[in-house]
Amino acid sequence: MNDILVYITSGLGALFVLLAAIGTLRMPDQYLRISVNTKAATLGVGLLLTAAALFFLDLSVTTRVIAVIIFIFITAPVSAHLIGRTSYFIGNKLWENSYIDDLKGKYNKSTHELKGINQREDNEEETEEKS
Repeated sequence: MNDILVYITSGLGALFVLLAAIGTLRMPDQYLRISVNTKAATLGVGLLLTAAALFFLDLSVTTRVIAVIIFIFITAPVSAHLIGRTSYFIGNKLWENSYIDDLKGKYNKSTHELKGINQREDNEEETEEKS
C-alpha cells in the first residue's frame, strides 16, 4: 500500500513539474510565466518531497521534508511577488491581450512606492488646497 502512495505522489509531482516547465515555455509574458512556476512547480516539488517521506518512513526524513515544504510554500509566493514587482518597475511589458494594468497610475517611478486609492485621493486634495 505504501508503494502505491509513493508511485501516485511522485507521479503527480513529476506531472506538475512538467506542466510548470511547459507553461514556462508557452506563456507569452514574464508575469504569466512567474504565475505558472510559482503554483505548479511548488505543488510538484511538494508532492515529490511527500513521496520521499512516504518512501523512507523515517522520522528524521519526514521532519526534514515537512520543514522544506513549509519553507518552499512560504518563500515561493514572496519571491514571485518580488520578481514580478521588479519586472514592472524596470518596464517589462504586459502581454498585448492583457486588458487591465492594476498598477497603472498607482506607481511612483522615482521612489518605487505604490499608492493606494486613499493615498491618491489625499494627495489630490493636498494639491487642490495648495492651488
